[in-house]
Order: sequence, then C-alpha cells, then structure tokens
Amino acid sequence: MSTDPSAKRPSQRRDKRPAQSALGAPAGPDEPMRIAKALARAGLCSRREAERWIAEGRVSVNGKILTTPAFEVTPDDKVVVDGKPLPATEPVRLWRYYKPKGLVTTHKDPQGRPTVFAALPPELPRVVSVGRLDFNSEGLLLLTNDGALARHMELPATGWLRRYRVRAHGRVAQAQLDALKDGVEIEGVRYGPIEATLDSIQGANAWLTMALREGKNREVRRILAHLGVEVNRLIRISYGPFQLLDLKPGAVELVKRRVLAEQLGVRIATELGLEGPSEGERARRTARAGKKKSETP
Repeated sequence: MSTDPSAKRPSQRRDKRPAQSALGAPAGPDEPMRIAKALARAGLCSRREAERWIAEGRVSVNGKILTTPAFEVTPDDKVVVDGKPLPATEPVRLWRYYKPKGLVTTHKDPQGRPTVFAALPPELPRVVSVGRLDFNSEGLLLLTNDGALARHMELPATGWLRRYRVRAHGRVAQAQLDALKDGVEIEGVRYGPIEATLDSIQGANAWLTMALREGKNREVRRILAHLGVEVNRLIRISYGPFQLLDLKPGAVELVKRRVLAEQLGVRIATELGLEGPSEGERARRTARAGKKKSETP
C-alpha cells in the first residue's frame, strides 16, 4: 500500500452520525461507523490503536490512504489495513483467561518481556483484553474479539466490581481496611470506595479479599503500601459477574453466548447481536426443518 504523502486523500465526510447507542456505536448495522470503531469491531485492535495506525498511514478507504480517525465508513466501503482487506465482523465472543504471573498485558512490550497475547493458544482469534493485570499479578483476565465490548466493560460507569485475593507481608487491622469504604487519597491520587476484609494470618503474611470498581493502575498495591504492608501475591478472582473459578494458570475458556447476553442486559446484547439464536442454532433449526419436510409424505 502506497504511503506517498502526495497520494490523493479521501475527502472528509461531515460528521452526521445518528443517535448513539450505549456502546457509542450507530444503532443500525448499515449506518455509517467511525473508522476506528470499525477496526475495533473487526477484532483487529482497540480504537486507540486504530487511531495510531491511521496516523501511521496504514489504513486506506476505497484505495485512498486515510489521514484522520474523524472519518466514517459503511459496509459498502473497501477498508484495507496494511494491504489486507478488513475481515468480516466476527460474532462477539468473550473468554475467561487465567493470566499467569510474569506476563505483560500488551501485544508488544518495549522491554521485550513475554506478553499475554503471545502466550495464548494459537486457535484463538485476534483478541483484546478487558482492562489489564500488571506483570506481577495473576488471575482472571477477560478477552474479547470486539473492541466495543471491551470498552463498555472497562468503563467505571458500568459499575462492575473487580475482586482480588491478596497475600501481603506485614500486619494490617480490619479497622484500617474498614476505613477504605470511604475511599482514600494517596500522593494526590483519589481512590474510590474499597471493600476489604482480613481473611487470615499465616506467619508474617496476611490474606485479604479486596473489591473495587475503578481499577486504577496498581491500585491494590499502592493502597496496601499506604497501610504499611507489601503485596507479594495478587490474584484477581472475579470481574463483575465473571469468575476465575477452577481455571488453571494459562487456561482459556469461552463464556457461553447466552450467559454473556444475560449479564450485559437486553439493550447492550441486542446492539452486539447476542440476542436471538446464534448462527449455529439457526443452521441446526434449518437442518431440522429440512429433514421434517423431506419426511412428510
């Protein structure tokens, strides 16, 4: 694909978007969609990554290199990324993954550390994570092939609790943990309300359960350090209604479509195409109907 700066650029369409849905996507499947959103919905990248790809001249529409993410496409447009046509939108899916300690939640790490996405089974499609877990943390990491779903699930407004099991070196009292219910400010950063319980003490370590809704970077570690204890193991055991359960480190399990739809609610599930029978179920129904018709005398 040419990256000649003198190449003819596509004219910029006026931003006449229809009413936005809860996911920020146009209501109808044939309505214009922001290009970054289209790339994310195709499972290629997050919207932020898509904007960077556009700035790098890697995306073209109808044969012309795109220069701005403020551009809308329709199903009739030919979108090409790195010389390859935009893949057809896959059915929205969500996986539970047990992220082991020692992996970075990124597609490429500047420091050369091993990444979550390089460690995933090869049969998985291109996925993005719902939030992150840092290098030394482990446990439940949700993965999806749909960038819009990932963004929806990450938003604090969604209100889903992230629950952690924490082993910390040192002593902390339940009264100190109870005080976190009102939130806390540390070095100018305000952290929201936190539910925390002291579960047990084993030698020099204490086991805690902590639940929070915001999930700021290294939030649990910083809050406990503020209380005078050092986290030496951090396991996320749930994210909203989705739980780690008996997953083993490195294991991936698909969330059933029906379960995902139920947890997202009718409006969001409908926008993502999760309501109604799946493609497989429709095919089975068609096959059964054909069989019955052929058996009718």
